[in-house]
Parts: sequence; structure tokens; C-alpha cells
Amino acid sequence: MDRLKMNSAYYQLKPMIPRRFQIWMRSKYIRRKRPAFSNVWPILEKASKPPMKWPGWPDKKKFALVLTHDVDTAKGQKKSLNLMKLEKKLGFRSAFNFVPERYRVSAVLRNHLKSNGFEVGVHGLNHDGKLFQSKEIFQERSFRINHYLKAWDAVGFRSPAMHHNLDWIHDLAIEYDSSTFDTDPFEPQPDGVATIFPFWVTKNSNCEGYMELPYTLPQGFTLFVLMKEKNIAIWKQKLDWIMQKRGMALVNTHPDYMNFDSEKSGFEEYPATYYSNFLNYIKTKYEGQYWHALPREVTSFLTAEYQK
Repeated sequence: MDRLKMNSAYYQLKPMIPRRFQIWMRSKYIRRKRPAFSNVWPILEKASKPPMKWPGWPDKKKFALVLTHDVDTAKGQKKSLNLMKLEKKLGFRSAFNFVPERYRVSAVLRNHLKSNGFEVGVHGLNHDGKLFQSKEIFQERSFRINHYLKAWDAVGFRSPAMHHNLDWIHDLAIEYDSSTFDTDPFEPQPDGVATIFPFWVTKNSNCEGYMELPYTLPQGFTLFVLMKEKNIAIWKQKLDWIMQKRGMALVNTHPDYMNFDSEKSGFEEYPATYYSNFLNYIKTKYEGQYWHALPREVTSFLTAEYQK
């Protein structure tokens, strides 16, 4: 059975599998397989090669820092304001990606995020694992995704579960996509793009297309829920390497799985202090050395540079 069919079968069975058992199965599988990937994760050495004609970062900064969040559920949406406040207090901004038809996405929250200098993007359509099941399904759903992109004044997209087909994504009215990663063999679709730099995905001979922004730091859910890491050592290790290679440190976390209370975290949660500790590490060690930008700002800068 190929991976596409396996994913399809999993999402058909998923509603019948208790969430706690899903997490237990995935955690056991990943921790068992993890040693086999030590030569390609969390660092893939060949991913450090810049694209052709790479212009570097603004003001000769050593690396770019891009913070993003996928809001998978209504529960995550309720926590988004806490996450925004945490980042704003520390002097950071980020992009929040919402699922348009899985829960009622709050227009008040979207507007509040944007008015505070944050970005809003679209995260699939309904998070059911079927978006890339066939070209027909994708084309049908792309019309509705484009509707939400326009209604939300959003220019960026990320697919749930990092499913992707970079050719099909041209059907979306976007400036950038962020459905890939440099290396992450634990994802359902594990084919990484093997670069820690943004790159242009061309549509035709006229060079139309979109910017691809891969995430380059392990996802918080993978590290702290599935792998059960108890500190941010891997985040720090990967960030330090990205800085040395002058790449883009793009992290993706989910407010759904962060615990902002002082009480013990639930079975699929981790303390939000892990994330705040990471941001403090960046500020303390690399102040003045990085360009902190929203995904749409990275896209605008690089598009203008490549068009010179």
C-alpha cells in the first residue's frame, strides 16, 4: 500500500480511534524510529546550501526568524490570544493559520491579531486529510480556500499535516506556501525539500508562481507531545546551526497543545514556558543578529530582490 492510500485509510479510521490512543500509537512509533534518522534529523547538513543568486538577509543579518502557528481546533483558537500576548510581551510577532471550515473562525480575533502587527493565514479547509487525495478534490476545495484567502486578506497557506503537492498549490491565490520542511522524517508525508532557505516555485515560463517557506525547526507537538522531550535543547541545537549557515529559522507551533496554566499539562499538552524559554534564548543569545519578520514580509523582500 502506497503512502497516499495509507494516509487515506488512516483518516477514514481516525474518527473511530480515541484521541489518547492515537497519541500513544504515534508517540511509540516515532520514539522507536527516531534513532534510525539521527543522520538526517534534526539537522540535514546538505540543507545548508543557499539557492542560486541568494541575496542574503536585510541589513546583513545573520539569519531570519519567522514564527508561525497552526490553529487546528476551536480549543486552539481560544488559546490564541494567550499566545499572542506571550509573544507581544517579549517583542515578537507571528502568523496564525486558521482552519476555515472546521470551526467558526472569529473575525474579532483575526482583526485583533492584525491590528497588533500579527499575520493571519489559511490552514487547509477542514483538516480532514483529504485535500490532496485527488486532483478533483483539490480543485473543488481550492475555490473555497481562495474565498477565505480573499475574505481574510491573507496571502499565505499551509496544508494540515504538511500534506503537499507543490504543482497543485499553484491553483491557490497566494504569495507563499509553508506546507513543507527541510527535514522531518516523522511527518505523514516525509519528503523534505532539503533546504533551510525560502525558494521560488515557478508556475510557467513567465516565472509566475509563489514563494515556498519550509519550516526548519521541529514542530512543538512532535518534540514535546510525541517525543516527550522535557526541555528545548533540540530547538537550541537547530537554531544555532541555522544561524551558522545563515538560513531561515521558521518554527511552527500549535496553541492547541500549549498549556498556559500552572496546572499539570494534559496528555497532549506541553508547558507554554517551553516556547517562551525559546524566545528568550533567541533574544539573549542573538540580539541584533537576526531579521525577525512575518512570512509575508519574507516573501515581499525576496520577491523584490529576485526581480531586480
